[in-house]
Amino acid sequence: MLQQIAHLTLVVRDYDEAIAFYTHQLGFQLVADTPLGGGKRWVLVAPPGAGAAAATALLLAQADGPAQVSRVGNQT
Repeated sequence: MLQQIAHLTLVVRDYDEAIAFYTHQLGFQLVADTPLGGGKRWVLVAPPGAGAAAATALLLAQADGPAQVSRVGNQT
């Protein structure tokens, strides 16, 4: 049976800042950016050449509250 990880979630401070970093600095592709309401979005970025059927993509989740903000850049 083929097993794979489809998405890894990273908590980010700001969606647009994170999208800019991953796309401009690392060359990732923006796969999805869908508003979910309440200021939340479904944002997926994937390595270059991965396309919409990326084996693994990063789900960028905006930090919600002080506890999550404190984990930005320090997620283990």
